[in-house]
Amino acid sequence: MRELALNILDIAENSLSAGAKLVEIGVSADFAADRMVIRIRDDGCGMDKEMLARVTDPFTTTRTTRKVGMGVPLFKFSAESAGGRFGIRSEKGKGTEVTAEYVISHVDRMPLGDFGGVCLQLVTMNPAVDFRIRAEGDGKEGVLDTREVRAVLGEDISLSAPEVRAFLKDYIQENLVDIFGGRL
Repeated sequence: MRELALNILDIAENSLSAGAKLVEIGVSADFAADRMVIRIRDDGCGMDKEMLARVTDPFTTTRTTRKVGMGVPLFKFSAESAGGRFGIRSEKGKGTEVTAEYVISHVDRMPLGDFGGVCLQLVTMNPAVDFRIRAEGDGKEGVLDTREVRAVLGEDISLSAPEVRAFLKDYIQENLVDIFGGRL
């Protein structure tokens, strides 16, 4: 993967496959400390201890269509090769949390990429799932919580309606530019 947004998409898709009804995605940058943290948490089915111990092995997957699972191992590799750390916590029946930390200035850190596009896609293509997406940096924060958006729109208007999608796209992009200023 050439950008971290695709890693985020892959992990969020794992959350959806695990039956999550709420997926929380956060990107936090501390530019003064030269650190960025990406965290994805869900309330899906979670993993037992044996699966959790093997999940970073590329030859471990729950898919039946192929015998390798590269998403988690690649995310781990991206963090560790950029001077950061990777962690995953999960409990059967309670959900999973994946955390990747990066040194922002590290030569091997991939760019964040189209994080806004990934968020928009997840939100508008998964109407039965709630998302809470948070971006934070330099004392600024932006949050998109689909539960709040749905409360304003009512039950009759879909998040994928063209006008809503256009609003969400602009809202997400404006917040990311304001918070990160193209530095990630």
